[in-house]
Amino acid sequence: MEIKKIQNGNFDGKKVLVRADFNVAIKDGKPQEKFKLEACKETVQYLTSQEGVKIAITSHFGRPEGKRNFDFSLAQLINDLEEIIEKKIIFVDDCVGKKVSDALDFLEQGEVLLLENVRFHAGEETNDEVFAKELGENFDAYVNDAFSVCHRNQASVTGVTKYIPSYAGFWLQKEIQNLDRVAKNPALPATAIIGGAKIETKLPLINVLESSYTNILVGGKIANEAIEQTLKFSPKVLLPVDFAQEKFDIGEKTIEIFKDIISKSKVIVWNGPMGKFEQKPFDNGTNEILKTVIESGAFTLIGGGESVQILEEKGLMDKVSFVSTGGGAMLEYLSGESMPGIEALRENQE
Repeated sequence: MEIKKIQNGNFDGKKVLVRADFNVAIKDGKPQEKFKLEACKETVQYLTSQEGVKIAITSHFGRPEGKRNFDFSLAQLINDLEEIIEKKIIFVDDCVGKKVSDALDFLEQGEVLLLENVRFHAGEETNDEVFAKELGENFDAYVNDAFSVCHRNQASVTGVTKYIPSYAGFWLQKEIQNLDRVAKNPALPATAIIGGAKIETKLPLINVLESSYTNILVGGKIANEAIEQTLKFSPKVLLPVDFAQEKFDIGEKTIEIFKDIISKSKVIVWNGPMGKFEQKPFDNGTNEILKTVIESGAFTLIGGGESVQILEEKGLMDKVSFVSTGGGAMLEYLSGESMPGIEALRENQE
């Protein structure tokens, strides 16, 4: 069954709840990345162009553990969101109840509501049915534009879809389309570059990609762990043949081997840095691999918090075919895991 798409819905005169992902690092009151904030722009602008539509955006932010905590308030994002979305933002310090219904009643054309962090309610992470129903009761429709949380079974991701017609936003559709391109019968030779930490989260992906990818290049802390644990892989999986000092980066021989493979690839997926990139000179492996990926001419898809951070810091976001907002969600999707947030959009029918 196909997911329901925003462009196939009729939203004229309706109140619409948009689930975005604004879970970004904040320093001195300013978000350190704009990428996630920008992801929902097309969806929001599309909805506000419809006749008489009133929209509210909600998101999680940090881990407030079901309690109010200004350190995790979405109010900190108002100015940046107004600049990105190009609409006046009206903030509501809750995401359910009379405050939301009153704010919707007074909302004027061209304005957008920003609702408070859904995780200020304990029912969000437990997918509490009562809370999910409260989330939806002020709205006529729901749009999920937050791929990065679609692997979670939570009230604002799956629970709310039981109570109001629900659709996939434009960004969520782009994520699925591009991830399918690299997951299902990729053009060969196809290369996956897997780095970072948490080998237990990366092994399922490596095991799945072994059947369809030409090469899987492993670096970062997970390469160290794989060697220490003497894990056995197929010949398609290449571990480093040498390391930089203290094993904080891949070595020069490994860099050259990896670069040669990457340069001949037609499809490249990358998740996770090759070393301790935040500390020079251990960023060398990541930088050299990134340069080769960009120059390869292949279809390139990069995701994961650290990988996206590197692209943003270097101003290279537009040099990659597609950048995914998903870290864990991207890994699970490519591994063939069921995605509750996406399945909910298949099951929900008007």
